[in-house]
Amino acid sequence: MTGLGTLLRHVHELMDGAIAEIYADRGMPEFRPRFSPYVRTLVSEGPMAIRDLAKAIGVTHSAASQTVVQMRRCDLVTLEKGADARHRIVHLTAKARAALPLIEAEWAATEQAVRELDAELPVPLAEVLRATVEALERRPFRTRIEACDTLDSSA
Repeated sequence: MTGLGTLLRHVHELMDGAIAEIYADRGMPEFRPRFSPYVRTLVSEGPMAIRDLAKAIGVTHSAASQTVVQMRRCDLVTLEKGADARHRIVHLTAKARAALPLIEAEWAATEQAVRELDAELPVPLAEVLRATVEALERRPFRTRIEACDTLDSSA
């Protein structure tokens, strides 16, 4: 039997892998699908601190910091010190700006492909995932696990 975590990872791999292949086929093998929200946010909002970028995208500061480091290695962003030495301001590079037409086209095509996929599903995938996040924010998964009688009987 395949576990939920395995299924979630597999769906993610199928979707992200397809997007990564498109970038590789178009001469950007280093570009990862997870970079797109960062690039799009920096285009619309301008340079910003990693903390603010994380909040705008909806990820943890740690996740944003790790992604920004990867993007920097690919010459997609630069980092400058902010007013406070603890803050680093993220800026897009010329390389990232040159890739914007492809990034925007991929984003639009991905949204269209998701709508097509949703039409084949009993419930739209994003709707299920949003509802799942809301349920877990109301009652965390750990609380749900610890409430199971089987966990108490294993000690």
